[in-house]
Amino acid sequence: MSVIKAQNLTLVYGKGTSFQKTALSNVNFEIEQGEFVGLIGHTGSGKSTLVQLLNGLLKPTEGTVYLNGKNIWEEPKKIREVRFKAGMVFQYPEYQLFEETVYKDIAYGPKNMGLSEDETDKRVRSAAEFVGLKRELLYKSPFDLSGGEKRRAAIAGVIAMDPDVLILDEPTAGLDPLGRDVLLSQIQNYHKTRKNTIIFVSHSMEDIARISDRILVMNHGEKLLFDTTQNVFAKAEELEKVGLRIPQITKIMRMLKKRGINVNTNILTIEQAFNEIINYLGT
Repeated sequence: MSVIKAQNLTLVYGKGTSFQKTALSNVNFEIEQGEFVGLIGHTGSGKSTLVQLLNGLLKPTEGTVYLNGKNIWEEPKKIREVRFKAGMVFQYPEYQLFEETVYKDIAYGPKNMGLSEDETDKRVRSAAEFVGLKRELLYKSPFDLSGGEKRRAAIAGVIAMDPDVLILDEPTAGLDPLGRDVLLSQIQNYHKTRKNTIIFVSHSMEDIARISDRILVMNHGEKLLFDTTQNVFAKAEELEKVGLRIPQITKIMRMLKKRGINVNTNILTIEQAFNEIINYLGT
């Protein structure tokens, strides 16, 4: 059974008024337990709207979202519980920090789930470890942390709820290259250890290529593609038509191929390209 299923999802703002606008139209897909799914699309393609529908922050005009086989709006009064199971980290999540200490901020979600103090403490420390926050930082004000530390603290607050689905909306936005690489590695480690489902929204094709099993491509509120990472990035011309691009390293390998150098063009990362070129030079 899929962990997330979107069936005929449609969202219309201002329906029946002169300001009516369709943000999402008849979107269908299924995501399996444990998958790491990248979500891409140009600005205004419907990415943010879609992920807010998946955890019940928005209610569809038409269609249904299923979480572990159950319609998330079947019992509207329990929609808050859905957000514990499908946890979402917004873009620039550090702006959501508000408690006196980092510890209290991370503990906020587990406490609202009604967990005991012992279980909450266990989850806080485990989540902090996943995102690489040192223990001494837990007792500092979140506003005394660096930008990267604030980002990790905010993500830890969602991880502490132990969601079945973790939705990350541009989690590396604004970070320097080193901070981005560290955060991505920590997210990968969390996914590998927890074995839950992650939906990762990003404008960085390099980040998406590095970590995703499959990619969902949105265009003008509709699903354009949903396939393996290699298959999606093999459709460079189709992506370019909707304002997207393939990873730079993939583009370079395609250029080498066109110039008569017999290399594999299904390359997504620098590491893969390095190995491919070494193998080519050794032949």
